[in-house]
Parts: sequence; C-alpha cells; structure tokens
Amino acid sequence: MTHVRRAANLTELATLVDAATGPVIVSGTDLVAHTAVLRHLATSPVGPTVALVLTDPPAPGQAVVREERGQVVDAGPDGRLDGGQTGVFGGALRVGRDDLPALAAAARAAVAGTPIAGTDPAAVAGTPPAAGPEAAGSAVDRLFTGLTALGTLTFAHRVRLLVAHRVADPAGLAAAEAAVAAVDEDRAELRLSVKEKDDFFTTFFVSTWSPYVTKASAKLGLTPTGVTAISVLFAAVAAVLFGVGGRPALVTGAVLLYLGFMLDCVDGQLARYTRHFSAWGGWLDTMADRAKEYLVYAGLGYGATAAGFRYGWALAVAAMTLQTVRHMTDTWYGVLHDEAARRPKAVGGGGGGIGDRLNAASTRVQADTGSLSYWLKRTVVFPIGERWALIALTVALFGPLVSLVAVLTWGVLAFAYTGALRTLRARWMWVPVLDTVDATLHRDDGPIAARFPVLRPMGPLTLAVLGALGPAALLVAAGLRVRAGDEAGGLAWAVPVALLVLLVAALGAGAAHNGPLDWLVPAALRAGEYLFAIAAGVVGGAPAWVVFGYVFVLTLHHYDLTARLEKRQAAPPLHGATLGWEGRSAVLAVAAFAGFAGIAMATLGAYLLVVFVGSVVLAWVVLPARARRGVGVPAGGEVRQPG
Repeated sequence: MTHVRRAANLTELATLVDAATGPVIVSGTDLVAHTAVLRHLATSPVGPTVALVLTDPPAPGQAVVREERGQVVDAGPDGRLDGGQTGVFGGALRVGRDDLPALAAAARAAVAGTPIAGTDPAAVAGTPPAAGPEAAGSAVDRLFTGLTALGTLTFAHRVRLLVAHRVADPAGLAAAEAAVAAVDEDRAELRLSVKEKDDFFTTFFVSTWSPYVTKASAKLGLTPTGVTAISVLFAAVAAVLFGVGGRPALVTGAVLLYLGFMLDCVDGQLARYTRHFSAWGGWLDTMADRAKEYLVYAGLGYGATAAGFRYGWALAVAAMTLQTVRHMTDTWYGVLHDEAARRPKAVGGGGGGIGDRLNAASTRVQADTGSLSYWLKRTVVFPIGERWALIALTVALFGPLVSLVAVLTWGVLAFAYTGALRTLRARWMWVPVLDTVDATLHRDDGPIAARFPVLRPMGPLTLAVLGALGPAALLVAAGLRVRAGDEAGGLAWAVPVALLVLLVAALGAGAAHNGPLDWLVPAALRAGEYLFAIAAGVVGGAPAWVVFGYVFVLTLHHYDLTARLEKRQAAPPLHGATLGWEGRSAVLAVAAFAGFAGIAMATLGAYLLVVFVGSVVLAWVVLPARARRGVGVPAGGEVRQPG
C-alpha cells in the first residue's frame, strides 16, 4: 500500500476506488488495533478480498457475518442472520483489484439507498429502502454488507493474540489503547506464525519448538524458499540412508526425516512471521512436500528390495499411487465445500438425512478444539505429520519393509473412512463443483479424448470408474502370473484390451460434470492412468524403478495442476504438450505390446519431465519478466499460503 487517503463519504470513496489500479484497504474511523493487524490484513494470502472479523459483541449499526470454511457467506445488521452469525465485521477490509468495480458499485448503492440488481434490498442497505441509507449503520458497515450482497468472494481474517476493537466512546478508546500497549507485538507475531489448527503430531512434537528455529532463520536472513530447499535436502539424504540400510543409517535417516519435516513447518512459519508471501513460494511448497515424500518412498522401496524382499518397489509405487489419488480427492472435496459455502441455498438439495447429520456432527467436532474427538478426527485421516512420524518411527525400529506396509495400511483405512463420509456429505450438499472450472484441464484430457463422442446418460464418474477397472484387472492378472513364477509378457495381448476399457472414461469428457459425486472424476482418472502405466510396465518387463520413476513424473504433472487450482492460476504454459492421460496411455500400450515398455516408459517420462521443467521456467521466470517489461507490473504477486 503506497497511498493513504481519507474519504469524507462513500461517494468520494467510490471515486477513489474508480481510479485505483491495485488492492485497496478500507478502514472505518472507529477501529483501534495493532499495526500488525492491518499489515496481516494487507498481506493475507488466503485470497484477493479479505475482511477483518472480530469476536466482540456487535454494537448498534455494525454488520455481523456468517462464515464457512473461512469465507464470509453472508453479512448484515444484527438480527438479520437469525442468530447464525459467527462474528462481527471489524471495520476494515482489503479488496483485490478485480473486485474494485464491485466495491465502487456497493458504495454508490449504499449512498443512494437503492438495491443492487439481483440482490435483496435488505441485504444491501441492511434495512428496507424506505428507512433510508443512514439508518443502516456506519458507512463502512453498509459498504461491506453491499459488497457481500454482490456475491464477492470474501475471506475472513480473524485476530489472535493481537488486539483489535471498534470503539464508540472515550472509555472504549482508552481501554482499547491500554490493551494494545499490554501486548508484545513481536512475540505475538512469532506465536501467530504457527498455524492455529494443525495436526496432532505437528502441534505437540514440532510446533512446540519450531518457532525458535523460525526466529533464528529470520535473524539469519533466510527466506521461506531457502528453508524449503534445506528441508528437501534433508529428506533426500534420509531417502538415501533408507536405501543403504543398516541400523545406524536407518536411525540417522529417521532423525533427518523428522528434522526435514520440522523445516517444512518452519518455511510456512517464516513466511507468516516475515509476511514474505509469493505465488512462487506457495507453489514450490506444495510441490516440494510431495516430491520429498515420494523420494522417501523410493528410498524405502530400494531398501526393502536390497534387504531381500522381492516386492519392495511395488509397495513404494502402491504407496505413491494411493497418496496421490487421496490428495486428488482432498483437493476437489475442498473445492466442493467452498462452492457449497458460496451457494448456501444449494445445500440441502439432496434432502438432508444422514448427510445433514454428518455435516452437523463434523462441525461440532471441529468446533470442540482440543477434545479427544477433535484429535481423533484430525489423526485418523493420516495427515502429512502423522505419515512422516510413522515412517520415521517404523523405519528406525523395524526397517523399510515394515514402514511401507504401515504407510499403506493406514493410508487405505484413512482413504476408506474419508471417502465414505465425504460421499454421504457430498450427496447432501449436491453442488456441481466442476462446472466452475475448466473440467477438461483438471481432467487432464488430451487431443484423443476431445474427439470422442459424449455418452451423457452414464455420467463422467461412472465412465471414469469403469475405465479404471480394465487396467486394475490387467494389473491383478499380471501380478498373479509373476507370483506364480510365469512371465507376465504372455499377457501382452491384453494390454490393448485394457487400453480400450480405459478409454471408456473419455466418453464422459464432453458431458456436464454436475453430479453430486463428480468431484471424484479427476481422482478416478488419475487412478486409471497410474494403474494402466504400472500394468503396462509389469507386462512389458520394465524395471520396477523405471515404473516408479515414470509414475513419479506423472504425479509432478498432476500436482502442478492441483496446485494451480488451489492458487487460482491458469494452466501450465506447456500443458498441451503433455498428450493427456489417454495419449500417454496409448503410447505405453503400443510399447508394451511391442515388447519395449521399459525404453518407452523411460523416454516418455524424461520427455514429460522436460515439459514440466519448461513449464515451470516459463510460468515463474520468463512470462513474469516479460510482463514486467511490457506492462510495468511490479514484482511480487504475493499469494503464498505454505504449510
């Protein structure tokens, strides 16, 4: 923020907003807060438009809000939300550049006391038009209520440890100023760098001491990206030690893995402590987390194989595939929840029932912070902290084989648990999430799928699941032959058949993805492609480590897509060169049938890796530099939300 202007009224504010070319912070005159509160609001990475939300009781004329998943889904004067409010508007908000026209429109509508087209008049002015705009409350509250009524996606920024109050009289002002002076701002900011709600292992075994490392990192001048790089190095060395084997190497690797995870927490804490957020940092944090974990799986797979277990690499591939498909469902279920929050009237379209009760129960558990049920719910889903803790403990005590089996067992149980509950809740919410994005992009369809006819009656999810059954059957058959001592190459004739079954999923590419469970389509397509690649590798006699490497490159490509989805960014620059899931599968089918699956898999994997790296360089180096030279865009674009 480079300019501070005082607007005498909402008309003048609208004029100032019309001339603005970047984000704008609007604050009322009754807010007393630490400067860090406004700094956090200005730099919040959760979204372009963010509102300050307080827990104070609402004063006359102040707007109250209702939040879901951190989003403001409704706002209005006290009483209009029928007791459903979760907080009170704090009198300050940051509005992103793309939302500035809506802010100006809300300001002018509040001045005129007229409703905005397509909205409820009471939602905009806070009172029927006949009562006049002045009766609706303070200017900033009427402005915020109008902006919310326009449907602007607004995130809530809560104040913890620091102080922020809206005051109405000299006594309130004196009390608020005393509260501000009583807080050590830097110490509070260091504590705020730790996530408010994290997983059990992270909360009690990492975050209790990681802030000291965060403080030291800040004094040393380290950046969040630098800390991320160090954590990757620790994980890579741990993976090598797991592959080497021997008790000293395994124990040392477990310690390095724990320290690497601690640093993975520190990079996010350092970003929040220094307010050093960036789109690049957020993307890198997401990609590094997965790359580190899968490198560790590779080390465990190699170590188990070297120790004499025949299927060590197979377990590693299975763990990586399972975790990636789980993450795909996590991502799209999150999108589902966000869409349901933005469109609350659509919730309940499935008729309530068990989904309604599950949703209410989940909300109660999440609100009961620190209870046994709260920690059980957060732990049973097998989050990253628990995964790394389980790997470190089991590999140090028992070895790589037990570690992989433990990860797979807990992962399968967690997947079954979350999948069942989310399916029931999704049917209750009944929100078509894939209608809001480029479904072709997130399906990862290629040119072949675009030419397939559309089989609408069956739906894209049914087709995707049916498509995955062919590769799954081929993989099971190949595995049984290998276990019996036969050559899996005798099933080469079945590879084209499995490909044809897989391509059934392409019949849903052009259909509307608006079913209550169609958020599962991307995950089902990932599962189908990975299963087919593994089966083709087994039948074609490809080395196990080549199969692992190829699937690893595929996961990088798919995590790139989901990371961009979460950061609200465009497709990778070279996405069209990745051939699509069906194109890549067709290439592998030809190679496996012809008997050179290993060479083809290594070549295709290397090609995809080059395309991935090229997209990264273009997206984060070349295109931003070109934009700065051509348009004069300042460097920054700060939207990092690391772990």
